[in-house]
Amino acid sequence: MEFFVNCNSSTLAPYTTPLDKQKAAHLYRRLGFSASNATIESVENSNATTLVNQLVDQALAAPTLATPTWADWTNANYPEDDDAARQIRREQLREIKIAYGNQMLGNNLRDRMSFFWSNHVVTQLSVYNCNPFLFKYLACLQRNALGNFKTLISEVGLTSAMLFYLDGAFNNGNNPNENYARELYELFTLGDGNGYTEEDIVETAKALTGYVERGEVGCTEVTFRADRFDAGPKTIFGQTGNWDYDDVHDILFDNRANEIGQFICKKLYEFFVHPDSDDASGNAQTIIDGLAATFVSNNFEIAPVLRQLFASQHFFDDTAIGVIIKSPFDLYFNFIKEMDFAYTDDLIVNIFDACEMIGQEAFEPVDVAGWQRDRQWINTNYMIGRWLTMEVFIDLLYGGNEEFFRALAMDLVGPANSNTSNPEIVVRAIVDKFTPKGLLTEQDFENAMDAFKTDDVPENYYSPDYVDGGLSYWMLAVSMEAPNQVYQLIRYLSRQPEFQLK
Repeated sequence: MEFFVNCNSSTLAPYTTPLDKQKAAHLYRRLGFSASNATIESVENSNATTLVNQLVDQALAAPTLATPTWADWTNANYPEDDDAARQIRREQLREIKIAYGNQMLGNNLRDRMSFFWSNHVVTQLSVYNCNPFLFKYLACLQRNALGNFKTLISEVGLTSAMLFYLDGAFNNGNNPNENYARELYELFTLGDGNGYTEEDIVETAKALTGYVERGEVGCTEVTFRADRFDAGPKTIFGQTGNWDYDDVHDILFDNRANEIGQFICKKLYEFFVHPDSDDASGNAQTIIDGLAATFVSNNFEIAPVLRQLFASQHFFDDTAIGVIIKSPFDLYFNFIKEMDFAYTDDLIVNIFDACEMIGQEAFEPVDVAGWQRDRQWINTNYMIGRWLTMEVFIDLLYGGNEEFFRALAMDLVGPANSNTSNPEIVVRAIVDKFTPKGLLTEQDFENAMDAFKTDDVPENYYSPDYVDGGLSYWMLAVSMEAPNQVYQLIRYLSRQPEFQLK
């Protein structure tokens, strides 16, 4: 795998060239979990700003997860029998995976962002072990995914998932727990050691006390107890008063606006544009500065930052395409969307299971800092796992659906070539669909051609002069070998380095 240096020197000025298929596909790979050929063709020649605004508006209007019947359950609602209770919890978790997986596949930017935030304001289900808490945490991320960042931070800090995960539920006035205060600054808003002191953490922990009422049984929503709140004076960022939870957020966002803007916009840049934002050969810091200025001037609204970034020359620069390694969820979800295959709930659950096998277990980031992404996804064990699991999914799609693969190829080559007898046209179209910038060398493409032609089809079969017992030469629309050839090519591509990139 070749790792790319960030030498993107383009600016945040709007990208005004009508989008070609490659640029449109780039937008959908980054902004969501990719898209079908029909979707890409429908937006080809669009103006980037107009399209991005439409997609952001759709994200802002997308409904959150439907509330399950068990959303307010406590442990008292589960059977006393441990095995029966565990089975119900497994069924509930499956329900969440199906519902959220469908929304990630269907909601493009909204749930690309909600998933991004789940790796920023991290919790781990295994710590709090309560599906209703998980549901409400995800609903909070969805509700605020493109909204106000200050509101997101304030609301997520009071979800029971977060209160249990970072010990806020045990943060008593007479014995403050500093875990959440530390991560609020270090990981959620400012960055490690940036603009706060140890004393700020100690004093902030005192101001966050009181959210410790945990009920009589497990899985009960945490609420505030005034008698467990530290009502004394606290000094945070040089300001002294009887500060409480809301005051902490007001003081933080009023006094450290620029630091927050830089920290969050750097993370957005590395997630959506390029994993390396510190490379001196590029223009990344200037872009981050511009995004941070937009963020702060819009009172920490997230949508204006995304509108500016996704419609920019910097985002559409050729050096920004195909330079991020797909996460496990990208790997599988992108493939399903690009194939435009009718997926089932069972397939979604299988994808969640496969992601867990190769390092990305949903709702269980590796630690409070989350998955570090990109190069983390590529090592010997994970790489082999990516190949093998992807081949399993390709095989599942092919079994009993052979003609779908022919139809896919005919769709990708377009009406004018739907019955082409030139295999290069077919291979080129499939390569361009499933890799962001094609294969690296001409020899790589020739190898893909060999994979498509397969050993049992004679070379002269592809010539218009071929005649054998009245059989015509090879044609995409009618040759019985074509579906299997498309399948074999996609299987081959799934092991190529370029397939791992977006």
